[in-house]
Amino acid sequence: MEKMQYAEELVREFLVFRGFTNALEAYEAELRTDIGKGFEVDKILDLIFSVYVPKFQSDNLVSLLGFFKHYLSSSSSTPLLSTLSKLETSLLRFYVVHALQCNRTDKVVEFFALNGANLLQTSQDWTHWFAIPYIKNPHMDPEFRVFFSKEWYRALHLSSRNFFSEVFNGSRLPALLKISSEMNAANLLKRDIIHLNLKLSQLQALLAEKEAQLSQFRSMEGSISSSSNFREESTHISKESSEVFATVVPQGSQTEISQDSAVGVPANIHAEFIISTSGDNSNSVLSDHLRDGGAGNTPLKENNDEVYGEEDFGEVKVDHQETFLGHTSAISRCRFSASGNNIASASLDGTVRIWTYDTSTPVSRNATIYCGTEILSLDWECKSDRLLLIGTSEGCIKAWNVDAKRVVCDLNTTEAFPSVLDIKCSPVEPIFVSAAASGGASSTYGNDLGFASLTVWNMKTWKAMTVLPLGEDPPAITSLCFNHNGKILAASAVDGMIHMFDMSAGLQITGWPAHDSSISSILFGPDETSIFSLGSDGKIFEWSLQNQGQILWSRDCSRFCYPLTGSKSCRHEMALDANGRRLLVTSSSVRAPIYQVQGHSNGWRTLAHGSHITTVDWHPTLPIFLTGSADNSVRVTSLS
Repeated sequence: MEKMQYAEELVREFLVFRGFTNALEAYEAELRTDIGKGFEVDKILDLIFSVYVPKFQSDNLVSLLGFFKHYLSSSSSTPLLSTLSKLETSLLRFYVVHALQCNRTDKVVEFFALNGANLLQTSQDWTHWFAIPYIKNPHMDPEFRVFFSKEWYRALHLSSRNFFSEVFNGSRLPALLKISSEMNAANLLKRDIIHLNLKLSQLQALLAEKEAQLSQFRSMEGSISSSSNFREESTHISKESSEVFATVVPQGSQTEISQDSAVGVPANIHAEFIISTSGDNSNSVLSDHLRDGGAGNTPLKENNDEVYGEEDFGEVKVDHQETFLGHTSAISRCRFSASGNNIASASLDGTVRIWTYDTSTPVSRNATIYCGTEILSLDWECKSDRLLLIGTSEGCIKAWNVDAKRVVCDLNTTEAFPSVLDIKCSPVEPIFVSAAASGGASSTYGNDLGFASLTVWNMKTWKAMTVLPLGEDPPAITSLCFNHNGKILAASAVDGMIHMFDMSAGLQITGWPAHDSSISSILFGPDETSIFSLGSDGKIFEWSLQNQGQILWSRDCSRFCYPLTGSKSCRHEMALDANGRRLLVTSSSVRAPIYQVQGHSNGWRTLAHGSHITTVDWHPTLPIFLTGSADNSVRVTSLS
């Protein structure tokens, strides 16, 4: 059978995962003696008539019959399904009769207690059978006498053999084992619908861009036309009144001024730049840029005279894209799990959804978590996909066990620090750090967030271990990140400072002012000799950790990252891919930029959402990234 080997591998993987070593050994032994035989009717009959019924294993008998019923119903075999229902009734009655013949009335009572409700829903023919345990001689009762005869048993055995032989012959077997074929077809249709919706959103975005360009061209045409009329009138007046005007503006200069007025934008339309690392010149370029704000009437250039603008951002080449539409409100956070198999996404409506984008990944962990308040932070346990930590705006930190599908711990910060702005798990130890702020729920991000508190929590005892020192009345901490061995913790603050902590000593080891504005996100570089910081003004810097204060690389993405409004959780963030070469940043537009780190190549723009992009993340090992949007959607994009 075409899927037999795949199914066997799944069973073997499940037994190993659950630690059923005895069952695995027995399973392997059965496979060695049974490979190629497929389903055997005699073995199934022996299982029913020699094991389940004589040993009073009614639950196993009911489960086996339910298994056959499920897959016959999925194969749309109505005649066989009707026959199975009748056979199921006879087999269950045989179980009851056998128990009475063995004087095990207790097993009959137990059977009806467990399955009585289902039996009555299935058929009313079972009503009078509930009295059989209390009849003195049921084998003499005219209503039940036939079920105690050997002829009825032989007929039941024969009909069972005929039924299973018909099910397991060559024509029926593939239909039985066509596991989830209709489901697969439905998934393909859903995927086609998602792709069509994606194409529609792209066309709508393209249409909006073209309409905006058309309106701009029309306004330019009108302005140029008016300036041309003005120039003709000026020339006419100057000819008629040459004695009045001593000098006339040259026509070339006049034309240039008219064109600048028609466009209506500064000469410098490029907001992006690269800073060289060669000596003091790079610092002077940085200082000039920070002073000028990255804009003005003079184009910004580097030492190599390279300037990149928005028109240099081509559309990213996509191999495949999935869209998750399960949320009902704007997305605030989305994160890949440690293995990348699962995704957690949070919405402004106070819900977190755990889901998978890969159809080959089991959906047994899919869940919806209702927090009842705004969710400000998410992070997965680093060593496995077992735990998800959720930080809220009311000082609550929930630990969700994805296997048990329940909250295993509900922590609370102190009342003085109710807003859990960020959570990060150590990649090595069973601890995590929470960054809480004293600002109330009505605060907007980066403004009036109050003071900071950094707490280290033990994930085994679920108790606070220590509070990292930040000084007196420290500004709110907005973002956290660990290095690869969990010994160094980096934290960014609303006053533009970056703090570095030694986790073994629980002390701050260094810090420096990195931005003139609030820092919304920080990340360690790929080799951990540098750290990236994203300011609320849209400026990105890569800072050297070997030469503190030195900028290795920078970008100005302020045209993408102008302030978001509506919630504290509406802060811009960035994410590095697994190789540390591509930096994805959230956007106030429908497209997000992807920068090439430490390179002079142009970046890319993601495919369009229906609204601005509020959260991003990269797969831990593959060229796949997440984008969450204010249009309630989360997209998983695989690069080609």
